[in-house]
Amino acid sequence: QVQLVQSGGGLVQAGDSLRLSCAASGRILPGSTMGWFRQTPGKEREFIAAISSGGGSKTYADSVKGRFTISRDKENTNTVYLQMNSLTPEDTALYYCASRPYYSNNYNYREQDYNYWGQGTQVTVSS
Repeated sequence: QVQLVQSGGGLVQAGDSLRLSCAASGRILPGSTMGWFRQTPGKEREFIAAISSGGGSKTYADSVKGRFTISRDKENTNTVYLQMNSLTPEDTALYYCASRPYYSNNYNYREQDYNYWGQGTQVTVSS
């Protein structure tokens, strides 16, 4: 079992920045990839970004490319961050981190391939 505990989030204004954290523990596979998703009421969960186990490969959704950055903590690589800059009201959502067994350039966006999920954290951006 893998446990993912999220922190960060909150209420910010448009244009502000925010950083989400996700700490993984338990039986983490060596090649585990971490991803971030978000969801708003009435919509499907949306892929945002993914990072490989070593941090050398990253995938971003077009909607956040250039504004959001996914990274791993240098001291504890089981902690993953999502740095969100230039936030807009459209970024308001419940954000989830998730873990999948391996990195895939073509399929990191697939929700069904992630087998562990964090508890979710709300991000609200006011205009």
